[in-house]
Amino acid sequence: MAVTIQEVARAANVSPSTVSNVLNGRDGRMLPETKLRVEAAIARLGYRPNRAARQLRTGRIQMLGLVVPSVANPFWGTFAQLVESVALRSGFRVLLCNSERDPEREHEYLEELWADGVGSVVLCSSLPSIAHVEPFLRQGMRIVAFDRISQLGDPAGLTNISVDNSLGAQLATSHLLELGHRRLAFVSGKLQSVNRQERLTGFRSTVDRLGVPAVVWTDDGSGRGGDLDAAEVGRAAAYELLDSAEPPTAFFAVNDMCALGVCAGVRDAGLVVGTDVSVVGFDDIALADLAFPALTTIRQPLPEMAAAAVTYLVGSADSGAGQSVMMRPELVVRASTAANGSGH
Repeated sequence: MAVTIQEVARAANVSPSTVSNVLNGRDGRMLPETKLRVEAAIARLGYRPNRAARQLRTGRIQMLGLVVPSVANPFWGTFAQLVESVALRSGFRVLLCNSERDPEREHEYLEELWADGVGSVVLCSSLPSIAHVEPFLRQGMRIVAFDRISQLGDPAGLTNISVDNSLGAQLATSHLLELGHRRLAFVSGKLQSVNRQERLTGFRSTVDRLGVPAVVWTDDGSGRGGDLDAAEVGRAAAYELLDSAEPPTAFFAVNDMCALGVCAGVRDAGLVVGTDVSVVGFDDIALADLAFPALTTIRQPLPEMAAAAVTYLVGSADSGAGQSVMMRPELVVRASTAANGSGH
């Protein structure tokens, strides 16, 4: 099998980026002994630069990186398809990585992408701090942080593209209040991402404004809470909250997979979704309309968001750098919500 740039890096005890810099003449600030060590490893292993590395001499290759939390959540599978579709029309292909919102894993992916000549990346973890990507921005990588508003201390040159998550949560919560629900619950896995925190903020601001009691249920530290566990988290929340002294009559879940888990927990409790208990999700994945009853949710304008991300990355060097773009969500009312007390 062909020797990889990562194997050369390990043999020379340097990073893949350092090997890439040697291969492409970017060694002006490098210690002579480091360069010699890399060249010796290349010769010893018989490494031959691939097409991507060769093209770095004249510019970026026609490839984008897409780092998502996990395509186990259908939302990210749909977004990946949309990004790829837009990218292909511009002559670019897409490399997909699943990070589970782990900064260390994201750093490793970005290092490998950069070393292989991929200089443009859509990063979808929505973490509050993305200091781990700053070294790549300094080297010239173009990064779009997706589903994340700008944060204090963000590195210069970072572009953020997001839906208004707080507004979406306000729309969902207001819908439940207008239906007469006065015991509401917000359900989420771990709140480590900016988008989830914004959704909680929107929920709280709406119930607090009207003085309505509400419960916030988040992951209990058991290790659940990632995109792989969203449905399980929703089901566990429904079990616990519906068994309480004053169970909620309505749930707002942080995303649709979590909401579908809540629906399963409601059914397990012998209750009827959309009659005894109302449930709202967020994202409007394809399963939302196929569920029974169909799920009321907040729709993100994914095609427009994907197009904006790709357009920035494949555009001119100064097109949109450092900007924040926020798009408006939409409430989609289906059968999983109804007036409070409609089942009695």
